Amino acid sequence: MTAATDRKLKVLIAADTYPPDVNGASVFCYRLARALHARGHEVHVVAARNESGPDSIQYNDEATVHRLQSVAAPTHESYRLVSRRHASQSIGALLEEIRPDVVHVQCHYMIGEAAIKEAEKRRIRTISTNHFMPENLEPFLPFPQWFLNIVSKNSWRDMGRLMRKTAAVTTPTALAAKTMAENANLDYVLPISNGIDSSAYELAPGETVERRDHPTVLFVGRLAVEKNVDVLIRAIGELAATVGAHLEIVGDGEQGTGLRALVDELGLADRVHFLGHVSDAELHRVYLRADVFCQPGTAELQSLVSLEAMSASRPVVLADALALPHLVSDGDNGYLFTPGDPQDLANKLAAVLTATEQERARMGAASHDRAVQHSQEKTIDLFEMLYRGATAEEVRALL
Repeated sequence: MTAATDRKLKVLIAADTYPPDVNGASVFCYRLARALHARGHEVHVVAARNESGPDSIQYNDEATVHRLQSVAAPTHESYRLVSRRHASQSIGALLEEIRPDVVHVQCHYMIGEAAIKEAEKRRIRTISTNHFMPENLEPFLPFPQWFLNIVSKNSWRDMGRLMRKTAAVTTPTALAAKTMAENANLDYVLPISNGIDSSAYELAPGETVERRDHPTVLFVGRLAVEKNVDVLIRAIGELAATVGAHLEIVGDGEQGTGLRALVDELGLADRVHFLGHVSDAELHRVYLRADVFCQPGTAELQSLVSLEAMSASRPVVLADALALPHLVSDGDNGYLFTPGDPQDLANKLAAVLTATEQERARMGAASHDRAVQHSQEKTIDLFEMLYRGATAEEVRALL
């Protein structure tokens, strides 16, 4: 290894969402920071402050986290907004102080936009990653569809305009990369997986996890509109008489109250269990005791929780939408179902739950084999190459 590749880097991750926020982009940023720190790099994160107050600094184990003054988004329970002017001023000052080797932005809104522009002024190498489709905003904007279409079109245009300024553009899957290239008019987008440490979800040597005495379907994630958890709840209602399946829901969100009301309306309170947020240790056990994992969301650029369940050797039933088909082959490690169709979902869940224990184990092993292809080590290797000056073409040859 040359001295150039041995040299430790100073990396600034610019993220509009970061823990304690609970979503895929937030989890990716945290894991990226933790992995870079473990390799000896100096890591800084700039993100919105999670409550009212001035800019602040947190010294976390994985990174120094610079929090920017923000206000609550009026239509979302947890999202915070940073003004364009404040983001530019604060990030510009931060870049002058830190002098990073590379800036890695995670979105083209607010903080991401300011980081791209301020880094460009200072000729700092910048890499951009996109975790977000503009259409994801629609549930939180109280406007008619024709106006939302204009918002989406403009957002795609801005994504292209800003991310073209960076040295390389990435997103977690090939389908998402194709969608971005077409809609944002980008020449090439690198499909670099979010990565997963599959060992964190595997059954450890000597570990035992007590299984439920009934078939168990698992969902993990935010209770948001685009996750379509209501479809899954209705599917459990269809399965109640024939399979007797129960559903465990890990996570919370703005749809929680309505989903609990739906459970009561359908008379499923004894079969649907809301577990809320759980610790990493408990999440490990929840995956391992489930019989099948379900992701009914239709706006997934990769779905880290699906990869986690697959790492735990669980069969999966996923919506046939966006990037999810890349994670499952019908009859191999699970099934795809027609998005928004609770009866089709019920049929696919039943196909897994009524299979023999040996067949479910075979499907789970196939899931695990797919998950390990998304090694976090490979993901960090590829980003390190980009940080150190590799071109998109050079990294593309390794995908």
